[in-house]
Amino acid sequence: MARWASMGERSKRELLVARAFLGAVAEPPAPALARFVTEYGPCRAVGLIQREKAPADVTAEVEARRWHVSGEQLLVAAEAAGVRLVVPEAPEWPREAFDGLFGARSVDLPGIAEPIALWVRGKAALAEAAEQAVAIVGARAATGYGEHVAAEFGHGLATAGFTVASGAAYGIDGAAHRGALAAGGLTVAFLACGVDVDYPAGHGRLLRAIAEQGAVVSEYPLGTPPRKHRFLVRNRLIASFGSATVVVEAGARSGAANTAHTADALGRPVLAVPGPVTSKNSVGCHGMVRSGQAVLVTRTQEVLEALSPLGAQLPVEIPAQSRRTDALHPDARRLHDALTGIDCASADELARDSGLPLGKVRALLPELELAGFVARTERGWSMTGS
Repeated sequence: MARWASMGERSKRELLVARAFLGAVAEPPAPALARFVTEYGPCRAVGLIQREKAPADVTAEVEARRWHVSGEQLLVAAEAAGVRLVVPEAPEWPREAFDGLFGARSVDLPGIAEPIALWVRGKAALAEAAEQAVAIVGARAATGYGEHVAAEFGHGLATAGFTVASGAAYGIDGAAHRGALAAGGLTVAFLACGVDVDYPAGHGRLLRAIAEQGAVVSEYPLGTPPRKHRFLVRNRLIASFGSATVVVEAGARSGAANTAHTADALGRPVLAVPGPVTSKNSVGCHGMVRSGQAVLVTRTQEVLEALSPLGAQLPVEIPAQSRRTDALHPDARRLHDALTGIDCASADELARDSGLPLGKVRALLPELELAGFVARTERGWSMTGS
């Protein structure tokens, strides 16, 4: 970041052009290219590639596109569309979030490498959004139960000050984004296509709302269409951006399960929501919990507890559901409970049922009546419907 601040505008532009070229010349995750850029720097790496002096493993990743990519043209098109390129040298880069990907690539974890650059549409600064972020993922063909839970988690986490990260797909992803938006919080969508491509098409309005309130992010240049393999590649960004990954619904083999496995490989907590044992949408979640890969969670507060250091004060307290009788004295509550399930009873009968002295029962019943909990009838005392 200090280097970025000391750079002139011309040097920054050259760096952005170089990163735009490198991000487009190879299909992510491109571990050989990522290693090459780390070793030589982006500008020198571009020169070596264009002069055909790159190592064989790098050449294999860039050969198909190296004469067909212009970093300058990509930047000009993005600027015209209101899209910016965020690079590792800039202050906006979420360095801590992607350090895990850098480390995983350094030890040759298969299929993982840090992104070379990110195209961003939206107002949110990525570094700030990543400071407290949670990924919520799950099935596209989600159940009503799953979408409800995802929306509740998205809303609760956003209310607690967390950024909600997901993939903007139908089902769980969309519900999580909507929950965060409804809470007025930050949400970030990582796409498997260009940030100018509304995919899925039915989420065009949602993507615009995310860009207004958060950010839409992709490794892929503008106009890049979605492809099946790109969703799996994109998932590593979601897994690394969140300090934990919450899986709401997932099949045994699914994109959500893939994201969870990546998060686990990166050493990030994986949290899974249970579902009906008969639901194929929850097979993956149950398997993660059963194997010990994931911690079972059922509400937002449990996610916050999993994210908080031992003994730390939680960002927000999610109140438990309360009952009217919670405020009653324990003896009054015991007497009230004795009326449960019966039409009416005398003071003597209530004393025997509750085990309270008859004098105390006769003193408490008028108090409960005044508070609206019980009513006196010709046949005795009965519980009110209020």
